[in-house]
Formats: sequence, C-alpha cells, structure tokens
Amino acid sequence: MSEMNPIEREQKKKQLRGRVIDTATQDMFPRRGISHGENEEEVAEKAERHSRRKRLRKVLTAVLIAALLAVGFMYYKDNHAYTDYTVAWEKEIAASESSTTEFVPFGENVLKYTKDGASYLDKSGKAVWSMSYELKSPICYVNGDYAVIGDQQGNDIYIVDKTGSQGQATTLLPILRVSVSAYGIVAALVEDSNASYVTFFKKDGSELDWAIKTVMSGNGYLMDVSLSPDGTQVMLSDLYLQDGALKNRIVFYNFSEYGKNYPDRLVGGFDELGDSICPRVRFLDEDHACAFADDQVAFFSLENVTSPALVRQAEIDGEVRGVAWSKDYVAVISDNTEGGSESRLSMFKSDGTAMGTADFSYSWRNINIQGDFVILNNENSCRVYSLSGKERFAGEFDFSVAQVTRGRAFNSLIISGGDRMREIRLK
Repeated sequence: MSEMNPIEREQKKKQLRGRVIDTATQDMFPRRGISHGENEEEVAEKAERHSRRKRLRKVLTAVLIAALLAVGFMYYKDNHAYTDYTVAWEKEIAASESSTTEFVPFGENVLKYTKDGASYLDKSGKAVWSMSYELKSPICYVNGDYAVIGDQQGNDIYIVDKTGSQGQATTLLPILRVSVSAYGIVAALVEDSNASYVTFFKKDGSELDWAIKTVMSGNGYLMDVSLSPDGTQVMLSDLYLQDGALKNRIVFYNFSEYGKNYPDRLVGGFDELGDSICPRVRFLDEDHACAFADDQVAFFSLENVTSPALVRQAEIDGEVRGVAWSKDYVAVISDNTEGGSESRLSMFKSDGTAMGTADFSYSWRNINIQGDFVILNNENSCRVYSLSGKERFAGEFDFSVAQVTRGRAFNSLIISGGDRMREIRLK
C-alpha cells in the first residue's frame, strides 16, 4: 500500500475537522421541526400552525390590497374631473306635434311631457308607456313613484306612476300649481277673484273631502303647495299684506289622525321670513321640508308631525335664481355679489347644513340633483358639480340638450333633447 503524499494528508485532515463540526452543530441546534423530546404529533401540530399563519398572512394581504383599491376607486369616483366624453348609444324617440317638449327626472328614468301627451322613457331610451291628452300649458310635479301633470290656468289633471296612467281629475277653478305625494295623493292650488283654495284628489282622480281656503282680503294669497311623501302633511307659502307691506308666512296642515284635534288641521305657521318672498315650498322627505325665498332658504323639521320646527335659515348673498332638491340635499343658484363670476352655486344637507359652494359664469337653463351630482344644462351643454362645489365636468355638445340625468354607470349621463336620447360616458 502506497503512502499518502503531504497534499492528500492535509485534505483528509480538513474533511475530518468538517465532520466533527457538523456533528457538534446538529447536537447543539437540531434541524427545525425535529427537536429532542418531540413526537410525530407535536411536529405535525407545529407544521399546521405554521401553515395557518402563512394562510392568514395571505388573507390579510389580499384584504389590505382590496381596501386600498376600494379607497382609490372611491376617491377617483368622487373627485376626478372629467375632460371628455364618448357616446355609448343614442336612440330616436317619438317626435311630438307640440313645439314644446319638457323632460323631468322620474325615478331612475325620465318623464317626457308636451301639450299633447306624455311618455315614460327608461335608461335605454325605450318608452315604458305613453299616453295622450290635450293641455294648453302643462306643468309637472314628481314625488317618488308618482307624477302629476296639470293644465296651468286650465282644469285638467293627469295622475301617473311608473306603470302608466292611474287617474284623471278635474277642478272647478283654474289651476295655479299641482303637487303629488309619493303614494299618489294630489293637491291642486286653484283660485277665483276672491280666494285661493287647495283641493285634494286620490290617485284614481276621485276627490277627497279635505279642503284649504284663504281669502285674499284676509289671511292671504297662496303661492305654492307641497305634500309630504305619505300625503297627510301639507306645506303652503302664504303671501299677505301687513301695514301696507307684503309678508310671507309658511303654514303646515296635518290631515292624519294626529291633526284632527287642531282647528282646520293647522299645526304650524312661521312668519320668520321677514320681507322675503317665498315662491316655492317642498317636502324633501317625511321629516324635512324647506322654503325657497328670494334671498334665503328656510329648513324645517317634521319629526313631530303636529309641531313643525324651523331649524335653520340659510341666508343667500344675491338674489336666488334657481333651486333644486332631492330627499337628501338642496342646491341654490344665486347672483354672485362678490364680483368675478356671475353666479354662485350653494349646496346644503336636508337639515340646512352647508356643504359647499362654486362660483361660475354659465348661461344655464335647468338645474337638478342626481345622487351626488348637481347638474346644470342649457340647450347645447352641461356642467356637473360635486356636492362640495368641485367642478366634475364641463362639456359642449353638437346635439340638442333638454334634460340631463345620471346613467347606469357612475361616470355616465343620460341626455334627452329634441327627438333623441343618448348615454354619454365621461372620461
């Protein structure tokens, strides 16, 4: 047997030293999951705990990513300023023989009405129903699932819901205003040379035995009427003369069981508007109502139905030019008295809390509130504002615009005008 040379001996020594160190290390630090004194069940339990921790970390990571994406989407949805649009679809709608066609938001869709008929159009431009009539000067009021179309200075009233015609009523005196509850009860403000009256009808057109009368030489001249959603509460704007000056009173009646013990069912009257003239009153929901005056908006609480409360008077700088409302919000356009832009848009919650303002110069024709959008439009353009006053979109169109409402998507608008309905996608 031959002897090893010096190089081979050194290599053997290094190998022996390495084996000794590995053995000592294994004794001092056993491999993970295999420690002295552990049985197979303990090793399996430890492995399961480790696996659960890994799964939990994955779930928490996925939840965190989803939350961040949701927050990012909501911020984009609520704050992104759109600069352009595309037309998703357009549809021809039946032309009217009348020269005047009006569109109003009705539920999630649009009610089109003219002198010779009305149609309920869904968000795809399809007519859900149509009806014919002959009116000289149609006016329309929408509340929830019901709408009423009356002939101003005439005598005919048509009551409709989302499924079609529900009834027809006739007044003995000329109609000034009409109102409807969310369940189809109708109020008609009428007058003769001596007095103003409010007459009431069921949704089928039959007359209710409720009545309100004001004598012009006595307690005043009625300017507007609004019904609560359930139809039992009535809000009026009453203009009267005191010491040679015109004053405005806001009056509440209750025709439910709660109001039967009050004389004439009158449960509240408010003279706090001072010299302001209030041509519009509206119930926003069962518990909130507001009066739109020429220089302020008065907010009322109806939580106690027999004791209405004036909760806030929001003064408006500049004369009020236009108003809009939903069950949650109110928007007012007024002259801008601070210079620069011509107009100011002010937004409020239903309790009168101020939300935001926006100064602008724009020749608008309509204003309405659609969800969290305040939409202004004229014959060929529209502007969209957030409730905080941020301009979300300003667009000019090469087609006719009569009414703008929200579409199915968060960034879509339905534009009705002329003989067309279109959906545009903002981008």
